[in-house]
Amino acid sequence: MVEKYEAMFRSAEMSLVQVYIPQEIARDAVYSLGDQGLVQFRDLNTKIRAFQRTFVPEVRRLDNLQRQYRYLYQLLCEHHIKIFPEADEELSHGFQMAPGTSKIDDHIENGTLIEERTKQLAEASEQLELQKSDLEQFRHVLQAGDEFFANATGLTHPDSQDETFPHSVSFVTGTIPRTKVGTLEQILWRVLRGNLFFKHVELPEPLYDSRSKTKVLKNAFIVFSHGDIILQRVKKVAESLDASLYDISDNGNARSKQLVEINSRLADIYTVLETTNTTLKTELYAISKEIQSWNTVIAREKAVFETLNLFDFDSNRKTLIGEGWVPKDELNSLQGQLARLTASLGVDVPSIIQVLETNKTPPTFHRTNKFTDAFQNIVDCYGTATYREVNPGLPTIVTFPFMFAVMFGDMGHGMLMSMVAALLVFNEKALGRMKRDEIFDMAFSGRYILLLMGLFSIYTGFLYNDMFSKSLTLFKSGWKWPSHWEEGEAIEAKAIGTYVMGLDWAWHGTENALLFSNSYKMKLSVLLGFIHMTYSYMFSLVNALYFKNWIDIVGNFIPGLLFMQGIFGYLSICIVYKWTIDWVKDERVAPGLLNTLINMFLSPGNVAEELYPHQAKVQVILLIVALICVPCLLLIKPLHFKFTQGKESHNGYVATDSQDGGEGLVEHNDQLVKDDDDDEEEGSGHGEEFGDVVIHQVIHTIEFCLNTVSHTASYLRLWALSLAHAQLSTVLWTMTIQIAFNFRGVTGVIMTIVLFTMWFVLTCVILVLMEGTSAMLHSLRLHWVESMSKFFEGEGTPYQPFKFQPADFEVIE
Repeated sequence: MVEKYEAMFRSAEMSLVQVYIPQEIARDAVYSLGDQGLVQFRDLNTKIRAFQRTFVPEVRRLDNLQRQYRYLYQLLCEHHIKIFPEADEELSHGFQMAPGTSKIDDHIENGTLIEERTKQLAEASEQLELQKSDLEQFRHVLQAGDEFFANATGLTHPDSQDETFPHSVSFVTGTIPRTKVGTLEQILWRVLRGNLFFKHVELPEPLYDSRSKTKVLKNAFIVFSHGDIILQRVKKVAESLDASLYDISDNGNARSKQLVEINSRLADIYTVLETTNTTLKTELYAISKEIQSWNTVIAREKAVFETLNLFDFDSNRKTLIGEGWVPKDELNSLQGQLARLTASLGVDVPSIIQVLETNKTPPTFHRTNKFTDAFQNIVDCYGTATYREVNPGLPTIVTFPFMFAVMFGDMGHGMLMSMVAALLVFNEKALGRMKRDEIFDMAFSGRYILLLMGLFSIYTGFLYNDMFSKSLTLFKSGWKWPSHWEEGEAIEAKAIGTYVMGLDWAWHGTENALLFSNSYKMKLSVLLGFIHMTYSYMFSLVNALYFKNWIDIVGNFIPGLLFMQGIFGYLSICIVYKWTIDWVKDERVAPGLLNTLINMFLSPGNVAEELYPHQAKVQVILLIVALICVPCLLLIKPLHFKFTQGKESHNGYVATDSQDGGEGLVEHNDQLVKDDDDDEEEGSGHGEEFGDVVIHQVIHTIEFCLNTVSHTASYLRLWALSLAHAQLSTVLWTMTIQIAFNFRGVTGVIMTIVLFTMWFVLTCVILVLMEGTSAMLHSLRLHWVESMSKFFEGEGTPYQPFKFQPADFEVIE
């Protein structure tokens, strides 16, 4: 058994394989591979149109069945019927057999029957609802008739003995959505120029609307006017506003007869509708228990046939040939998987796997677990690592939460974050089965990132001696205050030793506390930035050594390293050296390092305030080395390409590196790996290729030199955000809970409770949530830009093996 490569520091080695599978077991074999997720299949039928492929009819049948399931799911949602989740089944460690073709045929046949039956019931129910709604609206209009005609008695003849209106007066009655009553009245008033009588009443309950298929509030209305032509205009305007019109009599006795008839018809419809809905819901309840499992089976079957469409046939059309990428250490697993399948099905002809030599670039595959997956996603959001280059995801596990903690350092806030993350971690199984919204899902997916960020924040908060803006007297102070002093006199503490670890609590509350922490954190940010960029830059050496790209080491890495170390490495050493000297004891003024660095370029050989002996000579030498490195970066690689351009295919020359976008060949593990588009570039002239290399190298040199300065300065965000976080925490404490300490008695208790609640809520919302998000984004930028730009190519394609994906409908609660 081949031991699996961890594939975290560097992507796993991939092999291109051809799989020969007898046609009679092809479906079962692909199903088994889809269950395990071992092969990323390549399309061998790119020259064949999609609808001409072999298994298109099967895919279309399954597409139609999935459409039927979606229709059933829609009915379940409309009737608010709970969908039962699919029962969790323990997957076998070997392989799962594909369901029989007869079972799939049964699903297709049953799906058609169920759809027809439920569709008939649903349409019948909808028609009955429409009839019921229409009759109910008619009944409400009839019931409102007495009020309508009573309010319009002025339109009748004075000598009339009943409610019969003269032929010259016409009227229109109906119902209209309540939101459109005012619009109808205004339009009719303008169209008829005020020659109308309009009356409306609100209906007591919402009624079913055929257009929106929901219940809406409506009003019954009547419009009196003169003439048939005007009456037709009124009807057209009302119908354009979604009104339903009804003919009622102007005679009270006739309306009473109509009302009796409508009530009788409604009673019949109520009975039929209740029976229809009961039958439909009974069908849907039975469907709700099985639809998840049905959909899973069909989704897997469809994925199998879609994958089979990527296969090609041999000349006799008896064997299917598939081609795809497999991790090299999974070849035995793949072979064993197919062998067990062949044995279980009793097929005489075995499946064959053949490893191919290829010049195609393999996909990038990093093995992750639930802990490392979130950190790998941080890198993959920026870009997928080029095949076999160093993966930034591994160091990110430590550096990302640590950079965050430098900006967020507070023991109290770190504890709050750690506790929340610990709840997510300890309950991950239960939470993983829950329905989660987008925001909560982000927090759950990054629960281990949150946990490490909280733990690292506790550590940096301990170093800063900061807990909710208060310092802790954990160890004996290294400073001693004078025992006697006069009021108003400025006093100074006397150094009596060294604090054990972190910042001395004696600095808290002093006048120069901010000045001290300001200087300390700023220099610390420069040191952390230098270390972070230097070890990131070392990964470019690791890549060059692995790919045997010696010219990249000589032409890029060594000059770049000397340039960076000669300037900012020297600055970092000066910072540490300055910390080691007791300037008060030596009775000297500590030199400003910023001025030292500036004068190193503006006044070489002149040092106003010497930090150490022979400082001027050392700085001149470093400056000369840095200046020499610039033409080296510009010239070495292009000149090498110029003199060896005819031999690159023999000496393993690789123009591709972490700094430029050239292309070439890579000798690796007895496989010849080459970009797919190399063939198109081989015909170009040497002069043009040389020009490209020159341009790329000039751009790289300018970017590297400028970025060395700007990226170092970018790490000052560690200092700025740390200082801002500490000051904001102090202000929040001062403006809330500290005020409560000025009160006594019952008032003091009430104020303490109220202000503590306010302080805690604002701490969680502003300092932990908002400030934490800000620090996380800044840490993300330091990794994507300042760190990964030193070595990361990110031109790979992700390894996406064929594997069954969840196809469950959303569970209705």
